Amino acid sequence: MLRCQGRAVTHPSMPRSLALRRLGFALLVLGLTALQFRLAAAVLAPGGWSAWEWLLLLAFAGTAPWTALCAGNALVGLALRLGTPDPAAAVLPALRHLRPGLPAARTAIAVCIRNEDMAQVLPPLGRLLEGLEAAGAADHFTLWFLSDTEGDGPAATEAAAIEAFGAARAGGIAVRYRRRAANAGYKAGNLMDFLDHHLAGEGFLLCLDADSEMSAAAVLRLVACLEADPRIAILQHLIVGRPARAAFPRLFQFGMRAGMRSWATGQAWWQGPDGPYWGHNALLRIAPFRQHCRLEALADGSPILSHDQVEAVRLHAAGWKVCCLPLEEGSMEGNPPALPEFMARDLRWAAGNMQYWDLLFLPGQSAMGRWQLVQAILLFLAAPLWVGVLLFATLNAATGGAAATPAGALLALMAAVWAMLHAPKLAGYAEVLLRPAHAARYGGRAAFLRGAAAELAFTTLLDPVSILNKAIFLVALPFGRRSRGWAPQNRADHGVAWADAARLLWPHTGFGLAVFGLLAGVAPAALPWVLPFAGGLLLAIPFCVLTASPGLSRWLRERGVAATPEERVAGGAPRQAGGQAAGGIASMAR
Repeated sequence: MLRCQGRAVTHPSMPRSLALRRLGFALLVLGLTALQFRLAAAVLAPGGWSAWEWLLLLAFAGTAPWTALCAGNALVGLALRLGTPDPAAAVLPALRHLRPGLPAARTAIAVCIRNEDMAQVLPPLGRLLEGLEAAGAADHFTLWFLSDTEGDGPAATEAAAIEAFGAARAGGIAVRYRRRAANAGYKAGNLMDFLDHHLAGEGFLLCLDADSEMSAAAVLRLVACLEADPRIAILQHLIVGRPARAAFPRLFQFGMRAGMRSWATGQAWWQGPDGPYWGHNALLRIAPFRQHCRLEALADGSPILSHDQVEAVRLHAAGWKVCCLPLEEGSMEGNPPALPEFMARDLRWAAGNMQYWDLLFLPGQSAMGRWQLVQAILLFLAAPLWVGVLLFATLNAATGGAAATPAGALLALMAAVWAMLHAPKLAGYAEVLLRPAHAARYGGRAAFLRGAAAELAFTTLLDPVSILNKAIFLVALPFGRRSRGWAPQNRADHGVAWADAARLLWPHTGFGLAVFGLLAGVAPAALPWVLPFAGGLLLAIPFCVLTASPGLSRWLRERGVAATPEERVAGGAPRQAGGQAAGGIASMAR
């Protein structure tokens, strides 16, 4: 029986300043939502309302809260990042109270693995351990590999690689390996089983995924924050993409990185101690996590897939703080190497987030916890609604209902919605361009603008494919369609054959052809207006092949297009932790 576990500590009353922040942010989001409705009415009202226009407005209304939330977080985040000397400390007070020196507590570094290529997993961890040892912190950490690997052969290969890794590091930070026979509860079950049976004396746990990479400076900063504020149960570090060789992740994470800075800073400002957890690159306080984050099966017996936000909500309800540290230095992850893996990941996340409907009204949750579940649902629920907007707008134009639509008002609506949806990355781009020192890390403003332009063109083609893919999945979900759960993931760069792309993307291409074919036959004047939304569907197959192409990937790398600061520093090789650790720790421990 699923339930929300009871509170173990007294939830402090909300500080007045935080209440005012949340009120101000709510008013900002309401204002941005109202602006969208006003612009939509100016487009749809002239000439009267057709049935298709009413349906269009209804679908658009469902997307408006998420659009406004994107813009609200971005505006607040950009204001903080440009207007305060230390944006991270402005949203995480613990940063102002760090004590100098090495940690007092012991920390387990837990790396969750499942049928991974250990040649890719081990080198970043080696650099992390070297940095911690160079800082004199070896006695305060133990590295654990938590394996759910399937098959005796792959498990034996994995164990041998880890044994050799540990032997080469004898005398340094201890390396331990533990494998479960069955992966009950997926990653969440793996981690809780480890906490129950394999820890002794550790106060904190650093949770890493197989593709995580963190610097020693970043890890020690997280530990110092938890020691400075004993009420923090989870401290989530901002995560950016590791230097990528393939075109798809290279372009995708360039924009994601820019957007996450402003989004996370703005969100942390108004959410405060009721923040998010993303499941990795985060430090956990073991005692409250073990007590409150045991995830029972859902009513139908299925495990909770998107466990991280549920764990955060449980801790909110118990009066513990879950905070976000909106710094990007020293915390990275890998991203899917091509469109097929990206789409599969989205569907796993969609299936997990839709389970939150079963959790929304459980007793004992905080108001912010419920809102975060709603926010996670909106992230994916917007997809079928946007498809509805395109479909109803197409049918309205095809039946003559758009004849009286003012072109200026429609252009204003489309520009405003586009700007709000992309506000986080636009704010991130603006921050870099307004700060010469930041732009210099990317090779200067001209190089940064080339990367931003390439990413925006990439996203213009990606978004329609991604939205329709999620919409198809979510529409089929109530009728029995399921994702594959947390299956082993492909993280290797590879090309995609034309036949494979066609088999995957024929529904997307077909939908795009249907929209363009209908309008070309009966309302050709509407074609330019749907091109930004449906053009990516027509090009879905070549887009999939091209963004996985070794040739395009090499062309981007050779010209430094969308290169990250880490790539520029390392000359193209993903290097993160070792060299910068000792100096970073000295500046952190003030």
